Amino acid sequence: MVSFTCCQLCLCTNPILVVKTRLQLQTPLHQARPYSGLYDAFMTIKREEGFSALFRGIVPGLFVVSYSAIYLTAYEKLRKTIVDLKTKGSKIQHQNPDQILNSVDFAVLGATTKVAAKLPTYPFNVIRTRLQQRPDGDGIPRYRNSWHVVKETARFEGVRGFYKGITPNLLINIPVASMTFIVYENVLKLLKLAKRND
Repeated sequence: MVSFTCCQLCLCTNPILVVKTRLQLQTPLHQARPYSGLYDAFMTIKREEGFSALFRGIVPGLFVVSYSAIYLTAYEKLRKTIVDLKTKGSKIQHQNPDQILNSVDFAVLGATTKVAAKLPTYPFNVIRTRLQQRPDGDGIPRYRNSWHVVKETARFEGVRGFYKGITPNLLINIPVASMTFIVYENVLKLLKLAKRND
């Protein structure tokens, strides 16, 4: 159910991602007529390339949906492993996991699972972004389809080409993931405590 909803969301947001990518990559030096803004980009893409151009990169985008499933599954599995390691051979074996883990544990869990989820799914982001580039002056896109991106990237850049930009991406996302799970787990603890006290 969650995957189906994510796929629907991907279909609805892909045109916005195409426009965002185009606006980020455009420079006045490389285009005869740069987009003046969001609306102009939408209309120009539709007029010059057709409505289907707004869905370029949808196939790798659907694979990126798996990121959430990997992220949440990895978090739960790693959380259980840390609880098991902390309780193994100690007097706190029957203690509630909420009392065993602290904010530092949640921060490490969030950061680790973010990396674990990003590594296998990041190449799909690169493929999608490259597909969404604006065609050259002759109107012919640089890449025909996802497979063409994969072949060209592997041929000219190797495996490293599929991970371009991952360092700044992780530098943004790791602290966010850590803080998210610190807040999430501590709020959950407070709600459980409040429920018990009622």
